[in-house]
Amino acid sequence: MAKLSAFADEVTDDFLEQVKYLAGEQVDYIEIRFVNQKNVMDLTRDELDEAKKMIADHGLKVCAIGSPIGKVKIDEPFGPHLDKFKHAVDLALFFETPYIRMFSYYPPEGKRIGDYRNEVMDRMSAKVEIVKDVDVTMVHENESDIYGHSAENCVDLVKTVNSPKFRLVYDPANFVWGQKITDNVEKCWPLMKPYIAHIHIKDWKIGEDLGSIPGRGDGQIKELLAELAAINYNGCLTMEPHLKAGGQFGGDTGPELFSKAIAAVRGLAAEVGLKCE
Repeated sequence: MAKLSAFADEVTDDFLEQVKYLAGEQVDYIEIRFVNQKNVMDLTRDELDEAKKMIADHGLKVCAIGSPIGKVKIDEPFGPHLDKFKHAVDLALFFETPYIRMFSYYPPEGKRIGDYRNEVMDRMSAKVEIVKDVDVTMVHENESDIYGHSAENCVDLVKTVNSPKFRLVYDPANFVWGQKITDNVEKCWPLMKPYIAHIHIKDWKIGEDLGSIPGRGDGQIKELLAELAAINYNGCLTMEPHLKAGGQFGGDTGPELFSKAIAAVRGLAAEVGLKCE
């Protein structure tokens, strides 16, 4: 059975209101990213303890750490970034979540990230080494301008790193936005499907500046949910609608539109036979 989750910082900045909202919508999981306008990676120990308590008090679980790991240029010093990744691992253990969402680096100014393939692979392999004996898995999100912007490059990453501790996040809207692909379920899903561990639900129309209610854009959300039903997917579907704003590190939707997005996904899931709690 698939499990609904959310980047609830798109609902409101206030973290207590985020978890209250999800509990009210009967969404049992949160992909924790911004807590009171602070990235989870930057919280103090007291803030972490408080956030964890709020989550537990409202009956929620953390499906992933929504980290910005890998959202830096490939020519920036690796040591400090690797230390940040180690902190992300500590956060995953603290919040008792199996996944760290991450990315595969931007190119230097005026360069192409494809020319830095070997460096990207070396960095990913170094991270995998850190989690090899820890109950944490790296999940890479396809996104514009990073090495893993395309389905082909995402598969290249996971095959080259060649570790069960490195898997993929599937975000259909990022293929629409970044590559103008309107048939991602036919072109991208078959390539990435064997390595998918996590799903982001965001829809988009070609040429638009904001996201669409799931099912109304070019992201083939209904078709994707049907594919998930066919494989008895039992992971999380993290809602990230971007219905009011969307940017490099987050977005905005607000409670009213977010509720409409949740209802749309539940309706589409029911239509295609995907059991979703």
